[in-house]
Amino acid sequence: MIKSEEINFLKYLTIGPLDEHWGIFTTTVGQQHVKPQSNYPALKHPDTYCFKPQLGRTLNEYQLVYIHEGKGYFESASIKRREVKAGTIILLFPGEWHNYRPNPKTGWDEYWIGFNGRNIEDKIKHLFFSPKEALLEIGVSESVVALYKECMKLADLEQIGYQQVISSIVLHLMGLVYYKNKNYRIQSSKTDSFINDARTLMKENIHHSFTPEEIAHRLGVSYSWFRQTFKRVTGISPAQYQTQLLIRKAKEMLAGQESSISDIALSLGFDDVGQFSTIFHKKEGMTPSTFRKRLQYK
Repeated sequence: MIKSEEINFLKYLTIGPLDEHWGIFTTTVGQQHVKPQSNYPALKHPDTYCFKPQLGRTLNEYQLVYIHEGKGYFESASIKRREVKAGTIILLFPGEWHNYRPNPKTGWDEYWIGFNGRNIEDKIKHLFFSPKEALLEIGVSESVVALYKECMKLADLEQIGYQQVISSIVLHLMGLVYYKNKNYRIQSSKTDSFINDARTLMKENIHHSFTPEEIAHRLGVSYSWFRQTFKRVTGISPAQYQTQLLIRKAKEMLAGQESSISDIALSLGFDDVGQFSTIFHKKEGMTPSTFRKRLQYK
C-alpha cells in the first residue's frame, strides 16, 4: 500500500485483451523526488524503460511527465535542448527519442503515467498534441497532482477494473492538460488578450451583428492579423464564432414562446426567416420550428 509519507513510487501494470478493447490502457504510473546534487533517476526501471540521462531513450508508449517542483532540461528528436520549469507537462511520444533531467542545483519532483491505445492515437491524428509541442505549460496545479495520486492509489490496490478507471483518468488528464495549456498561453500573451476582448465584444453585441472587419477596427488591429490570430487561438474563424453565438441565442429564444420564429430571425440580424432556417438547420440538423416542437414534447 502507498503510505502518505512516501515520496518515491513506481508501478508497472499488467495489460489484458479487455484493457486494450477499452481503447486506452495504462502501462506505468509513479512519482519521484530528486534532491539537488543526487543521482537521476532515483528509481530503478525495467530494461525496456531504462533511462540514462547521458544517452536518452525511446519508448513504445505515451507518457505524461509532470514537473511539480524544481527545474531541469528537456530535448527530443523534434525539440532542441530547452529548460523546463515547475508547472510543465512533458508529453513523450512512442518512437520519439527524448532526454530530460533535473537541474543538479535544484532537483525536481516529477509525476508520470504511461499509456497507449486507439483513443490516444485518434487525438494525435487530429493534432490535439504534437511531438513538436511536447512541453506543455499548465502552471503548478494541485488538482493535476491529485489525479496522479489517485492513479497511483488505484494501481497499488489492483482491484478488478482498475485499468479502466485509471485509463479514464488519463483521458481526463489529457483534456485538462490541453485546456490548461491553451488558456495558460492565452493568459500569458499580450497579443492573444485581443482575442478575449474580441469574444467579449461579440457576446455583448450579438444583436448588432458587427462584421469581423468592424471588430478588428474597433480593437485597432488589421483584419488579416485578427482573423489569423483568432483562428489560431480558438480553432475557428471570427465569423464561425459569431454564428455559434447566434445559434446559441436562437435556441434560448426558441425555448420560450414569447417570440415568433420570424421575430427571432430579425432580432438576431438575419435578412429573413429563410436565411435563419438554413443556417440553423446546417448547424443543428433541424429547422427552428422542429427544434421548438421537440422542446415542447420533452
